[in-house]
Amino acid sequence: MIDYVSVIKRYYKEDTPLWDILLHHSRQVAGRALSICDRHPEWQLDRQFIEAASMLHDIGITRCDAPGIACFGTEPYIRHGLLGGEMLRQLPLEPAITEPFARICERHTGAGITTDEIRLQHLPLPERDLQPETLAEQLVCYADKFYSKSHLEREKTIDEAARSLRKFGEEGVVRFLRWAALFEDYQAPSGAQQ
Repeated sequence: MIDYVSVIKRYYKEDTPLWDILLHHSRQVAGRALSICDRHPEWQLDRQFIEAASMLHDIGITRCDAPGIACFGTEPYIRHGLLGGEMLRQLPLEPAITEPFARICERHTGAGITTDEIRLQHLPLPERDLQPETLAEQLVCYADKFYSKSHLEREKTIDEAARSLRKFGEEGVVRFLRWAALFEDYQAPSGAQQ
């Protein structure tokens, strides 16, 4: 298992605005993901892995240009997942340990991003499928959609989170609402698009 605190300290300076934003947001995501794990023991998800993955999913933001959340890197923000995956793969650990965490980093943006979405929207990403596949990848991606790093005090409702995904296209909204039904027994209001 990865010691996520050591990994965060490797790339982030403690007691800085970015440190505070990353930890606050990541703890929110971990809290929701772990709560869902607790409600679904039949899935036998590894709580320790879910917690660490939630805490590391945004590790790449430090290399992005997003001054509104104290990120002063050079990369477009949409690349933060790929950057995080690269950072985790560079750790002096066995790939069998780092790869599941790197995949969560890469696949949590939006509700996952398809090759077609990358191509059609001319996104600065490699043309490959970046959708969450495993249940753990889907869970962390889902939990992340409720919390913004620019409004740490707020938790979105399922409907608000779905609306915020529309900018990435309807396909992501449909995926997200499917996860809401799976993870939280959510039922869209009648007449709502699924």
